[in-house]
Amino acid sequence: MPLGGDIFMAKKGQTFQSYTEEFKLKAVRAYVEGSASYKVIAEQEGIRNCSQLKVWVKKWKNGEAFDERKGNEQNPMKGRPYTVFGSIEEERDYLRAQVDYLKKRYPNLVKEKRQTSERTTE
Repeated sequence: MPLGGDIFMAKKGQTFQSYTEEFKLKAVRAYVEGSASYKVIAEQEGIRNCSQLKVWVKKWKNGEAFDERKGNEQNPMKGRPYTVFGSIEEERDYLRAQVDYLKKRYPNLVKEKRQTSERTTE
């Protein structure tokens, strides 16, 4: 049987349904044994979308745990954690240092911006 809706990272008012391991396994077995299609089994079992059942079947066939999520790992491209500043001046100095670094790293951007602004004023 499905459990009550849990709120994780959702849009305002949106809830997610959680299912027990036994429930997922029962639904997967019903599909694998060929008793019905994804859609029919999802409707019979009260699964909101047949796509969810497809995900469970795929995980079961690959020998993965149902609750494993691919997005759990830290993404190295996501950026730095938020920096907390003790004062406005400290934040200003931090941002100035970033701007100076970018100007040195990408000097062409500064030149292109100047050329573009000169053209628009003419």
